[in-house]
Amino acid sequence: MAKGNNRAVLTGLFAGLCWGIFWLPLRMIEQAGLDAPWAMVVFLTLPALLSLPAVWVLRADYAQGLRPLLGGILAGVAFALYAAGLLYTDVVRAVLLFYMTPIWGFLLGWIFLGDRMTWFRWLSIFVGLIGLVVIFADDTGLPLPRNAGDWFGLISGMFWAVGCTLILTERRVRILTHAVNFLVVGAVVALLVAGIATVQEIATVPDWPEVRGLMWWFVPVAVILILPSSFATIYAPSRLNPGLVGLLFMTEVAVATVTAAIWAGERFGLREAVGLPLILSAGLIEPAVMAWRARRLA
Repeated sequence: MAKGNNRAVLTGLFAGLCWGIFWLPLRMIEQAGLDAPWAMVVFLTLPALLSLPAVWVLRADYAQGLRPLLGGILAGVAFALYAAGLLYTDVVRAVLLFYMTPIWGFLLGWIFLGDRMTWFRWLSIFVGLIGLVVIFADDTGLPLPRNAGDWFGLISGMFWAVGCTLILTERRVRILTHAVNFLVVGAVVALLVAGIATVQEIATVPDWPEVRGLMWWFVPVAVILILPSSFATIYAPSRLNPGLVGLLFMTEVAVATVTAAIWAGERFGLREAVGLPLILSAGLIEPAVMAWRARRLA
């Protein structure tokens, strides 16, 4: 595997690890008195605002029109839809349906990029999905959409796979441009979801003092954690097959499950102990095979 691809694999793993602990600041925002939809708005909007100054530096990319920008835009839509899925259905169902992404990603890479569906890619898909089913089957049954939130989770995975494919194939704009679009569009869509939830009286608009009281700790979180991981989230798809990206991001499930068990007292039993190594190994199969082949040819 090329050195650039090795770097992309590491950034993909880093992004998955970061997203796996994002539930913690989100939970803290909720505990400060904000309803879940507006907690997501705060979570996404501050990093988006911090990224906006880069638009001036990247203005030449934006002058090229909409098509070269679609990858980051669709990735932002995907994340916001995923957040909506977490709001409107069980968390485990949204996670499971979103992480069918490797299937869509490898198929899109096969159809549109000419990537071969190798035996180890089929094995990665199989191992990763088995790990997810082992963890979530008792709670969710078969991962078939049953309500609006389920559809959000499933469709977000499709949007993410398409966005990854476009980021990989569209080289006319810089990676940072896709990352800014990812953050800004995610914030806009989250705001729309929160607005709909408010109209439906599912949520209420937070008072400014509530939001202002979060800034002393959330600004450092946004700068140190969210912004770098957002760039990593976009960098990996710019170098790797979208299906492999989905498998690398499955580390989010492992990290989220472990950290929630430690800090939130959620369940970590036999199924988690069996399923998590399967999920982690799924993301490492292709890099391991490619590294082994490279050593043989060296």
